[in-house]
Amino acid sequence: MACDMAKIQEIIDRSPQTPGSLIAVLQDIQREFHYLPCEALQATAASLHVPLSKVFSVSTFYNAFSLNPRGERIIRICQGTACHIKGADLIQQQLTSGLGIKPGETSPDMKYTLEVVNCLGVCAMAPVVVVNDKIHGGVRCDKAFKLVTKD
Repeated sequence: MACDMAKIQEIIDRSPQTPGSLIAVLQDIQREFHYLPCEALQATAASLHVPLSKVFSVSTFYNAFSLNPRGERIIRICQGTACHIKGADLIQQQLTSGLGIKPGETSPDMKYTLEVVNCLGVCAMAPVVVVNDKIHGGVRCDKAFKLVTKD
């Protein structure tokens, strides 16, 4: 996948060229590309005067960052105790079948990435599915696919 190096440099240039800008720059790159391309990490290291090893370390430490391409919609299914008891497995099966991808995968058209998380901390709303940053509680198995694919 080719990277738009001009766009990457534009994102980097919006922040102070200091090591303290590292996480903010990585967040902006992630937001734009839905992942952190290797070329972007190299450019970030050079521009912010940070060792490439540190940039990779930060990029892999925080689960908000991904080194692999992700879809436009990040779908997270909570499998915490309350969600699990209230049918999160069935929701996961429905989405896996409907989207044609397993947890941890991205659809070939780059529209969807499916993830399973241990707990989202909103147990009273179980079962919970998060689409990008929007939390959906009380999700029904028969409505899950429609919920995550609606525009």
